Amino acid sequence: MAADESDALVFFGATGDLAFRKIYPALQALIKRHRFDKPIIGVSRSAANVDALRERARESLEANGGVDPEAFHKLASLLQYVRGDYEDPSTYAALRAALGDAKHPLYYLAIPPESFATVASGLAASGCNSGARVVVEKPFGRDLESARALNHTLHRCFQEPAIFRIDHYLGKEPVQNLLYFRFSNTFLEPIWNRTHVRSVQVTMAEKIGVEGRGRFYDEVGAIRDVVQNHLLELVALLTMEEPTDNHPDALRDEKLRAFRAMRPLASNDIVRGQFRGYRDEKGVAPNSTVETFAAVRLCLDSNRWRGVPFYIRAGKRLPVSVTEVLVQLDRPGNFVRFRLSPDVIVSIGATAKAPGEAMVGEHVELIARQGEGDAMSPYERLLGDALRGDPMLFVREDEVETAWTVVEPVLDNATPIYEYEPETWGPPEADAIAPLTSV
Repeated sequence: MAADESDALVFFGATGDLAFRKIYPALQALIKRHRFDKPIIGVSRSAANVDALRERARESLEANGGVDPEAFHKLASLLQYVRGDYEDPSTYAALRAALGDAKHPLYYLAIPPESFATVASGLAASGCNSGARVVVEKPFGRDLESARALNHTLHRCFQEPAIFRIDHYLGKEPVQNLLYFRFSNTFLEPIWNRTHVRSVQVTMAEKIGVEGRGRFYDEVGAIRDVVQNHLLELVALLTMEEPTDNHPDALRDEKLRAFRAMRPLASNDIVRGQFRGYRDEKGVAPNSTVETFAAVRLCLDSNRWRGVPFYIRAGKRLPVSVTEVLVQLDRPGNFVRFRLSPDVIVSIGATAKAPGEAMVGEHVELIARQGEGDAMSPYERLLGDALRGDPMLFVREDEVETAWTVVEPVLDNATPIYEYEPETWGPPEADAIAPLTSV
């Protein structure tokens, strides 16, 4: 085992929704690739015993990709269970005993954000934090003040290098391909600036609604759920300068500079929408003003990007489910497209001669279509990185807080909410803020 590799994995919220949908499949995949064979300890209040937890894991895998008999047998043999309340010191005493000789555990907080501080403090009070790392799920705070308060709490229990703030979007293969494509092709650099780029459109559309998660979504909304993290991260990857070396902090330093260049949003930079019928969803307040859609016009104050508008659209109950970046160049018909989901496409818009005798052109799209193949899931990739102590794809404290400063002025009810019909592109008012060019 490498000196900085974790020798046990503990995940709080072992019977919860995130563990069911993402963590058990990621653990099976890690084991299948022979990348982890250390103790795995689930902590929760719900399961009666370890056998019940193993059955929960099996149900998770049956519902999310299938059970691999050999890998699941290994997972079940590694799985242990500590049942207890997160506020009860005896829970952490039992955890300390279950860890045995492990000196460098990794703690994964797959729990609601309001419990982060409780668990971190419990780990510290029991000495379980010694030599350990902790993975914290988004949303990391609800605003700048709460993010700073959470950072302060975590820093009382863990050093910053031991805190891994996970944004699963950064673990997606297509997102990493965007970054790789940018810096591995010399033909892009001369045009990747305000002289040649007219606008950048970032779209994250979901055809689905809140899918039974109304109570959660009504506390979060589109800006907190995807704009402050996923989509600002995408803009940072699109606009950052090339890292000076391969050190993890070189990438994160450049992303931070990109975040700092983003101008804080004003009320005339955003239109919020809510799809008709949202207030009828279970768990949603009957008079809710939480946005299920946001159109944002973002500007960067940097030499490379000053004056180039970045148009962001994100929302639920839209006509299609798609995530893509469209970089419009100054000459009509010239663009670079990064389709991130559901299919993966990198393409370039160009002009070619139309068939026939006349010397007239037509717009064409030169497509390099890339299937994901056997690509790791984001959670498998990021969990493996955290176990090895590689922080490159995790979000640093200063990145999180700077991203919050961008959206802080337009949180909650700073702007009106407009109703829109399901399966449309949001309220008509959004067109003036973020014109939709192509999806």
